[in-house]
Amino acid sequence: MADKNESIRINDEAARGAVGNTGLRYVLGFSLAFAVIAMSLVWIVPAIAMAH
Repeated sequence: MADKNESIRINDEAARGAVGNTGLRYVLGFSLAFAVIAMSLVWIVPAIAMAH
């Protein structure tokens, strides 16, 4: 049995329960950029069409 005063050490991956650097930040960045461009086009294209 472990001593009550002994500290328990675990590595970062075990503490998070996941593997880091999976490219998720790139997926989120590209999807955010796509959403901003798509929403801009939805707003700009009808405005240009109504102006003519």
